[in-house]
Amino acid sequence: MKVVGIIAEYNPFHNGHKMMIEKCREMGATHVVVVMSGNFVQRGGVAIMEKRPRARAALMGGADLVLELPVNVATQTAERFARGGVEILSALGLCDAIAFGVEDDNLSLLMKAAEAVTDGRVDSLIKGELAGGVNYALARQNAVREVYGEQISNILSKPNNILAVEYIKARNNMALDIELWPIKREKVEHDSPSVSGSFASASTIRTLLEQRDESAFEFLPNETVDAYASMCDIGRAPATIYMGERAILGILRNLSKEDIRKAPDVSEGLESRIYNAIKTATSLEELYDIVKTKRYTHSRIRRIITSLFLGLTVEDIRLGVQYIRVLGMNERGREVLRGSKESAKLPVITKTAQLSGLSKEANRVFELECKATDLYNLSTPRILPCGTEYKDEIIML
Repeated sequence: MKVVGIIAEYNPFHNGHKMMIEKCREMGATHVVVVMSGNFVQRGGVAIMEKRPRARAALMGGADLVLELPVNVATQTAERFARGGVEILSALGLCDAIAFGVEDDNLSLLMKAAEAVTDGRVDSLIKGELAGGVNYALARQNAVREVYGEQISNILSKPNNILAVEYIKARNNMALDIELWPIKREKVEHDSPSVSGSFASASTIRTLLEQRDESAFEFLPNETVDAYASMCDIGRAPATIYMGERAILGILRNLSKEDIRKAPDVSEGLESRIYNAIKTATSLEELYDIVKTKRYTHSRIRRIITSLFLGLTVEDIRLGVQYIRVLGMNERGREVLRGSKESAKLPVITKTAQLSGLSKEANRVFELECKATDLYNLSTPRILPCGTEYKDEIIML
């Protein structure tokens, strides 16, 4: 058994994702385990459709076991997102390799970049760069250029490479004996508006789906089209953060500066800027734009705002991963789960009832997951009541 892990959002699962799983099979993977974001995603928004139909599409598209990346890490920085995914794959106890898409598939360069971002000399230079008013990503890239040169710095200029470096860093920090499989991203670039044949970026596909433009289906496997269409038929897709905008603004307007200060990534008096913006903004986009500066990027602000209306605090983020929660599986996935009975370092959850016997920290993470789903249920065309997180069942193929 050769178990390969992929950390993903599948928002939605598209032809490029399916091709990557196929490449993993070609490289020797017998079992593919995916750690997937739930209903809220890393860029600070909601998934285009809920997690279980996305898990079903992934399973029908080649994955064997889909595990959930909990909301307290799935909605955070690239570093926290990546570490959470690696922790779950490691805790399963059976993962032989981690596969990830990259713009540059030179593993030695990626590993050198991972070394660079943990170098004390680079860290010192980053502080100086930040003092000049640039955002963290650019500050880090500039600092790496000064110590390691242009080639390594350029690795950190591309979004998939950045995540890859964080996967490598997490794997190294945890001293894991897990192979690294960088797979070159082909056809179209991350977030690119261009298309190539039957391939388009997830952001382009989401835009089309939000506009009810069925030309998006050209870039999706039939499995995803079927899952998405069934969600549309019952008013559960497309989900957008803006459908729940009034509810979100209402939650935010009840926050104090102290509440805002407790959120992750809020520092240097940013809570005052956010607090004042909340009082004047009449839409989420206006709020993002008011708070955004050269120092604080749009993506960072979106993540902070998401944490605020989900009620996520710094302490919640520090809880990290407390259990391994199964969203779906096929027969090969069941083989992995059977093997994990002896190897798993965290509780494996297939039914919510199992959480009652776990720690208060684990139950806090699940409480946050339930709250996130209740709020997600306001972002779809048809609003659902609270409590659906307890009722949804594992996808079994």
